[in-house]
Amino acid sequence: MLTVMCTIGFDLDLTLADTRAGIGATFEELSRRLGVPVDTDAVISRLGPPLETELAYWMPAEEIPAAADLYRELYPRIAVPATTTMPGAREAVAAVREAGGRVIVVTGKNTADAKRTVAALDLHVDAVEGALFGAGKGVPLASFGADAYVGDHVADIAAARAGDAVSVTVATGPYTAGELREHGADVVLADLREFGAWFRRWRAEPPLA
Repeated sequence: MLTVMCTIGFDLDLTLADTRAGIGATFEELSRRLGVPVDTDAVISRLGPPLETELAYWMPAEEIPAAADLYRELYPRIAVPATTTMPGAREAVAAVREAGGRVIVVTGKNTADAKRTVAALDLHVDAVEGALFGAGKGVPLASFGADAYVGDHVADIAAARAGDAVSVTVATGPYTAGELREHGADVVLADLREFGAWFRRWRAEPPLA
């Protein structure tokens, strides 16, 4: 059985937090202020990569830094109040904490807005690390000694691998359960409502020889 003090990492957008409405509204305001057409449905369909990656679909490279700064200025007022928890998120965090474990959030969202989001949702976590994507998330996961990392994106599978953690995925983001399996996830859940049962089974498994 795992030691009591396990650490589980979670992604934020579309894993713990439903940020779709808030991000869509922030992009709509950004579009209005800059006079740049943005298809917010397309934006929401590919959440996960850094903000600058998304902005590159809508404007020239030289305009991206200023647009990103404006977006981040707007985000706390527009997006954070519109954000809700994903189904099963509170229960998933509680399952880890009730087992004596630690919970860390490692996300592509900038750290300040990630912390604001976690606080607004009243999620009890031990640390928040932002502005990281894909294998780049492996550094804090390894630093915190994460046993597993839970995310919705195929890049979160790479994150878990880089952090030497079990890759647990939820099919609540842009990828189906089948696609997550094809990309090599160790565990695929429909959503975080299935996390507690998996977590208890996983902790009861004997360690590999």
